[in-house]
Amino acid sequence: RVQMVESGGESVQSGGSLRLSCRFSGISPSKFSMAWFRQAPGKELEGVAAIDSDGSTTYNKEMPDRFTISRGDAENTMVLQMNSLQPEDTAMYYCAADVAGMIRSRVTGWATPSLSKGYWGQGTQVTVSS
Repeated sequence: RVQMVESGGESVQSGGSLRLSCRFSGISPSKFSMAWFRQAPGKELEGVAAIDSDGSTTYNKEMPDRFTISRGDAENTMVLQMNSLQPEDTAMYYCAADVAGMIRSRVTGWATPSLSKGYWGQGTQVTVSS
């Protein structure tokens, strides 16, 4: 079965950095694209960035360029590097997987992301204080 587990979220001060990781199993990275989403308190789920099997990346244009998505050094892992964090970055961050076209459309906002579509982890909480 598919399992996706996020880690790395914590409480930090404004200006700090965090490196979120997603470890996944049960899916082939050559057939699926991976992505990060986030949901701030009282707001809807929104896409952050996606990475395809060939390493190409897609970012939500509303996201700051302080975020970088990449494949992790360990097998079957994905990373989101977040620098110069701001209080508005406070959210639950989720990793997700689906076929490339669907993931990209959800990340960019062309399609509405939903926890019921594709594969999702349980999320990791990032809290940034000023």
